[in-house]
Amino acid sequence: MFARTRRLRQNEAIRTLVRETRVSKEDLIYPVFVVDGKDKKEEIPSMPGVYRYSIDRLEEILERVEKAGIKGIMLFGIPSYKDECASSAYDDEGVVQRALRRIKEISKVYCITDVCLCQYTSHGHCGIIRDGAVDNDATLEYIAKVALSHVRAGADMVAPSDMMDGRVARIRAVLDEKGFYYTPIMAYSAKYASCFYGPFREAAHSAPRFKDRKTYQMDPANIREALREIESDINEGADIVMVKPALAYLDVIRWAKDKFNVPVAAYNVSGEYSMIKAASRMGWLDEKKAIFEVLTSIKRAGADIIITYFALEEM
Repeated sequence: MFARTRRLRQNEAIRTLVRETRVSKEDLIYPVFVVDGKDKKEEIPSMPGVYRYSIDRLEEILERVEKAGIKGIMLFGIPSYKDECASSAYDDEGVVQRALRRIKEISKVYCITDVCLCQYTSHGHCGIIRDGAVDNDATLEYIAKVALSHVRAGADMVAPSDMMDGRVARIRAVLDEKGFYYTPIMAYSAKYASCFYGPFREAAHSAPRFKDRKTYQMDPANIREALREIESDINEGADIVMVKPALAYLDVIRWAKDKFNVPVAAYNVSGEYSMIKAASRMGWLDEKKAIFEVLTSIKRAGADIIITYFALEEM
C-alpha cells in the first residue's frame, strides 16, 4: 500500500478545491507615482506598463484600480524641486498632499502614502545629512512632519520607509498629539539594501548622489536583525509590518508571520516586476503564469498584504 496523492491532481476542478493558498485582488495594493505638472502620463522605461501621472490625470489610473477590484493604492510623489532638508515632502501644497486631496474628491480608494525623504532631497538620501552622513535623530522630526502633512491632506495610512531608528514611535506620538489616533502605520520594518530597487529609483528619481544606503537599510544576509527591527517597530506602535523586497526574502516573511501577531505586508518590488516583464518580452516565460506563481509564493510565505505592480494584471 502506498499513498496516491495524485488523486487530488486529476483535473482543474479537484486541484482548485484542494488548493491551499489563494491570492485575492483584495490582498493587493497598487503603487501609484504622481508627478508635478499638468497633462502628464510618462511610461517608466525600465517598468513597462507603469506610469507617472500628473494630478489632473490621476482619475485615469484610479478608474483602472477600481475596475480591477483593488481596494488600496500606495502613493509616491515626484516633486518639482528638491533641497537639503526635503521641504517639498512636508509642504501642504506638495505633490502628494495635493494628490491626496484630489483623490478624495473623485475616488473611494484607500490611500497609503510612502513617507520618506529620498525623492525630495537634493542628495537622494532618506534622511538629513550632517558631517557627510545621515543623522538618524535629526531625521525623525522631518519624517514625522511628512507623515502628519499626509494625514492632514487625507492619507488613510502612512508607511515610513526611511529605516531610521525610532521613526515609528515619533510618527505615532505626533499623530496622536494632533488627534489622529486611528490612522494606522505600516512600517517598512525589514527593508533590505537590495539591488532590486533599481527601476524604482529611475521612476522616482531617488538614487543617492553619493555613497549608498547600507548604513540604514539592512544587510541582505541577516534575518535575526530583521526580526529585531520588526519587533522594535511593533513595540513603537506599528500596526502592520513590511518585508521588502519579497522574492529574495520569502524566508523573512515566513519568520515574521510565525513570530508576530500583526498583519505582515510584502513589497514585490520594481526589479522583481521588471525581470518578469523583460523575460516575457523575450519569450522566455509565460508572463501570466509567472505572475501567478510569484504572487502565490509571497502569499504562501505568509504575507497578508502584497504591494505589487502586478495588481492590475489578470490572474
